[in-house]
Amino acid sequence: MSRMEIMPNLCTAANLLLGVSAITSVINYNFQLSVVLIVLAAVLDRADGILARRCNAVSNFGKEFDSLADLVSFGVAPAALLYSSALAHHLSTPGLLCFLLFTLCGALRLARFNVTQSTTFFLGVPITAAGAILSILVLLVPSTPVVLILSIILALLMVSSIRIPKI
Repeated sequence: MSRMEIMPNLCTAANLLLGVSAITSVINYNFQLSVVLIVLAAVLDRADGILARRCNAVSNFGKEFDSLADLVSFGVAPAALLYSSALAHHLSTPGLLCFLLFTLCGALRLARFNVTQSTTFFLGVPITAAGAILSILVLLVPSTPVVLILSIILALLMVSSIRIPKI
């Protein structure tokens, strides 16, 4: 790994560790901290991409590492947060199904991203946006059934063929 690749990969590593910490926060019933950690991971995810392009350090390794980190931070962590919220409201089966669907669609979204070459648009909602939005919704929307439905919509938007311009 070249010196130029180190900074983006450090951001990716921090993103991953924040995602794991968010999951730990969910396990400890600290949902607010979990949301904060997921949002911070999103900031680092944006930074790693910017750094990689500016340093001309885009690599296959970096792309794969970023996708693995993103699946944890914006797929599993928000879905675990959603599931824990559903459990608290006695909706374990619907919560589990939404956990599984959101995580699966996130993984499919990342796999598709890794094999497509568009430089002008994303195909489907990026997992970073979907995961951050879901986390915030879990915290702010008082109706768990509504959040479960919104999680299904976000999951399907990730694997949709909607073209979202890259900024």
